[in-house]
Amino acid sequence: MYWDPNTECQWVSIKGTSCLAYQHKLKLALIGQSIFGQEVYNKLRQEGHKVVGVFTVPDKNGQADPLGKSKGKPIQEVVAAYKSVGAELNVLPFCTQFIPMDVIDCPKHGSIIYHPSILPRFFLCRTLIQGDKKAGFTIFWADDGLDTGPILLQRECDVGQNDTVDDLYNRFLFPEGIKAMVEAVHLIADGKAPRIPQPKEGATYEGIQKKENAEISWDQPAAALHNWIRGHDKVPGAWAKIDDQVVTFYGSSLLDASVPAGQELAIKGASRPGLVTKNGLVIFGNDGKMVLVRNLQFEDGKMIPASKYFSADETAALELTEEEKKMAEDIRAIWKGILSNVAVIEDSTDFFRSGASSMHVVRMLEEIKQKYSGLQLQNEDVYMATKFADFIQMAVRKLRGEDKEEELVIDYVSKNMNNMTVKMPYQCFINGQFINADDGKTYDTINPTDGSVTSVSSASLVDVDKAVAAAKEAFENGEWGRMNARERGRLMYRLADLMEEHQEELATIESIDSGAVYTLALKTHVGMSVQTFRYFAGWCDKIQASECVKEEMNDTVLLFYPTDNQDVCAIVIPWNYPLMMLAWKSAACLAAGNTLVLKPAQVTPLTSLKFAELSAKAGFPKGVINILPGSGGLVGQHLSEHPDVRKVGFTGSTPTGKKIMKSAASNLKKVSLELGGKSPLIIFNDCELDRAVKMGMGAVYFNKGENCIAAGRLFVEESIHDEFVRKVVEEIKKMKIGDPLDRSTDHGPQNHKAHLEKLLQYCETGVKEGATLVYGGRQVNRPGFFMEPTVFTDVEDHMYIAQEESFGPVMVISKFKNGDIDGVLRRANSTEYGLASGVFTRDISKALYISEKLEAGTVFINTYNKTDVAAPFGGFKQSGFGKDLGEEALHEYLRTKAITVEY
Repeated sequence: MYWDPNTECQWVSIKGTSCLAYQHKLKLALIGQSIFGQEVYNKLRQEGHKVVGVFTVPDKNGQADPLGKSKGKPIQEVVAAYKSVGAELNVLPFCTQFIPMDVIDCPKHGSIIYHPSILPRFFLCRTLIQGDKKAGFTIFWADDGLDTGPILLQRECDVGQNDTVDDLYNRFLFPEGIKAMVEAVHLIADGKAPRIPQPKEGATYEGIQKKENAEISWDQPAAALHNWIRGHDKVPGAWAKIDDQVVTFYGSSLLDASVPAGQELAIKGASRPGLVTKNGLVIFGNDGKMVLVRNLQFEDGKMIPASKYFSADETAALELTEEEKKMAEDIRAIWKGILSNVAVIEDSTDFFRSGASSMHVVRMLEEIKQKYSGLQLQNEDVYMATKFADFIQMAVRKLRGEDKEEELVIDYVSKNMNNMTVKMPYQCFINGQFINADDGKTYDTINPTDGSVTSVSSASLVDVDKAVAAAKEAFENGEWGRMNARERGRLMYRLADLMEEHQEELATIESIDSGAVYTLALKTHVGMSVQTFRYFAGWCDKIQASECVKEEMNDTVLLFYPTDNQDVCAIVIPWNYPLMMLAWKSAACLAAGNTLVLKPAQVTPLTSLKFAELSAKAGFPKGVINILPGSGGLVGQHLSEHPDVRKVGFTGSTPTGKKIMKSAASNLKKVSLELGGKSPLIIFNDCELDRAVKMGMGAVYFNKGENCIAAGRLFVEESIHDEFVRKVVEEIKKMKIGDPLDRSTDHGPQNHKAHLEKLLQYCETGVKEGATLVYGGRQVNRPGFFMEPTVFTDVEDHMYIAQEESFGPVMVISKFKNGDIDGVLRRANSTEYGLASGVFTRDISKALYISEKLEAGTVFINTYNKTDVAAPFGGFKQSGFGKDLGEEALHEYLRTKAITVEY
């Protein structure tokens, strides 16, 4: 958010200006041509000013010159037209000289010019070259030197370490320059525009933008090399001589990593050869530090990825099909429509040398998209293939899918089950590749239904370091870090679509890995995962600032803005909902722009690894998502302690959560924890009993009781207690226990053997303490880790099963006296946990009173387990802190910066 004088004057008084400020309107002449000028024109008309004339000139090879230059010669017919309109103020959105200044100097108000330090890029280039932390623009009163006149207003912005001229222009100079031009006109209209003399040293553009002056001087630190390259990107372009020809460098970033593997490339003047690596050209400063250059352009105008320097000419020309030939002719017609000054579009016709500019790139791509929606081209593709024949070859390769990176190599474990062949990756997923653990170790994950095993890589400490380094590189120097928010959203939508396409396979893997009933896995484990990614994909381009205006003597405006992502995030998830817990955390993390290293539960890694495969197929850049199966004590602990991890998101037990907090203190990581629960469910005698029975059973037995919000204790009002218990037991007897892939199964196996044994011990403890075992409490007599749904009554508050979570299919029922609302509330809240809770009653006033008093992050009324992707989810007390889902989850993965601006 930025201060907008039009908005402010409607609500507050600024330096004595009343809310009626800026009501005067002017007759305006706009001189010059640009997309920027078009937006200024639209805004000024919206504000009620009358634009009496817009003056432009064709100049460059028959194309309209976006800079509006005329080689210093007035065009008489334009001058005559200008004099006839009676403008009170001239607005020059960009420098223009085809109407002499002695003509356009209006007697009433004069002229103003926007100089965004982008045209002709002198000031902004100098800012980047010098490594300044601030950039900005100035609006001048025009004079004979155009921008040597007095200053009317200025604005500035922060400059990031790897920002280019284009980055700053798109992010700040273009949108804020439009606002500032409108503000300047308002100030002039009200007679309040200042005239601040400027120093002479700021009055020239000469020298720095000339190509001959942009040669790279190599005896400098890496930071200075980077600043020189980005300061000249894209005009005129920093250059060096390689193999006796001028090569221009584009897309630089500082590289803070170990020296990568690559092929040496001699560069004239450099004391050390560059390295052509898989990510680009690495060059070295005199301090030994590195700069990564993404693209190179040769003297003939051809641009290539720097990583392809030694293989740029190896690709053989494609033989086009008849359909592809038709597409080529359609594109030729599009080029002809844009390059109207070119008689015939030949194979050798160069798009830019024929007069096209960056605005024509957008037009051309949009026209192609209208005709061929399946052909996805980016602006960069045009710069990489500027000649028509090269452009067609590139377009056809993209259409055929031949331009894609080398195909992902996956060594699957395949199993025939559930009427399909399930293909499961089993290796660590690091930096976009499936690889064995560094030390080669594996472990067996066990199917809880039949005891069959799948061997999976067991990540080592070395693998953790590799994964974190890959995530850090992807965030700081990779495509992901430069990607705009809307493109991030498109990738997430694409991933959600792929998950939906593979939903049966994912649900089958979830069933054999976690024991989830297939129909439940399909609807909830997978279905909600897809919904979660779509929900957060929609948030990507809607993360906005919040604003607080504070009136003081000096009119201070305080802005709160979630400017920053966290960087590398570690996500550690449990075994009860393997895919859904992955989605809840990673979708918010990715929407915020972070990269991640995720450790699935040791006993359920398979759907996470399948997810990794789908993320690569969706087009996520390498290093953004990394998956490490293995030991929590080893992998999870090292992630929690790792100095390059800035945020940990964890779902699991409270004791483990406490250990993670201690480990995260090593570098004060941000932490969010969703931990254990003992969720109370209160059932009053005025409830709809059959519904309460059905929902109460779901609250306990859903997903075999392996559910973080499961109702750990039911409080049933005395007058309906016995009938409630009877009905529950009747319904349990109808439940089918068996193979989770059988569509008629209601209740599958517990997740793993150790957990089953813990549950049996839990039931034994309940019996020993005097609770009544009404039903179940035993292992089912069949292969696998099956347990009978269990019911305890006569449970007193001091008993172990009344205080501790079972995390299994165990219903723990206690009576409460009729009408004792406050008494049952005290008992329900008498726990160190506060994740979820519920109440059943027809009395809505009672329900709302109870929900207000219950100490839990989620309260269900006359329902249970009804979570939604837009509703924040998280607990109180020892159930943890921080939220999954909803808008609040985004803030777990963002950092908020406070900016104070004084006017």
